Amino acid sequence: MDIKETEPMLVLSAARRLPIPQIKATAAELTMAIHADVERSGLKVRGPWVFIAHNLPRDSKTPFDIRFCLPVANAEGYRGAFEVEQLEPIMVASAVHQGPIRTLFTQGYGPLVSEIELSRHAFSGESREIYHQWAGQGARYHRIEIQFGLAY
Repeated sequence: MDIKETEPMLVLSAARRLPIPQIKATAAELTMAIHADVERSGLKVRGPWVFIAHNLPRDSKTPFDIRFCLPVANAEGYRGAFEVEQLEPIMVASAVHQGPIRTLFTQGYGPLVSEIELSRHAFSGESREIYHQWAGQGARYHRIEIQFGLAY
């Protein structure tokens, strides 16, 4: 577990309220639409996809707030369908999951949550997934950074 401060970033984003099983289809749809809007608008991508959750539930049935974000270098003059948002820096506990998406919760989230719970840190309610390497649905290897915001 690494404790660090995130960098500020400007993003195009779309927010939804969903249970965990609906994320896969929604993410596929929205990431394609946002990426197409970025290209259509002539914006420059400035980093990997960031999915931001608020009050991520411990079960698969409870809906929660999630925001699908693509960092951009500049959004001056943007008139597209998505929100422009400035993400401010936050303190996070972070770990990188390397492997298939099916093990993200058991081998990624689970150990990180346990470490945070054993530490002196408290959860802020915000969590993030940063998709440093995404090989597509069904691929055997991805590199996804998991971040849990920390309360001060």
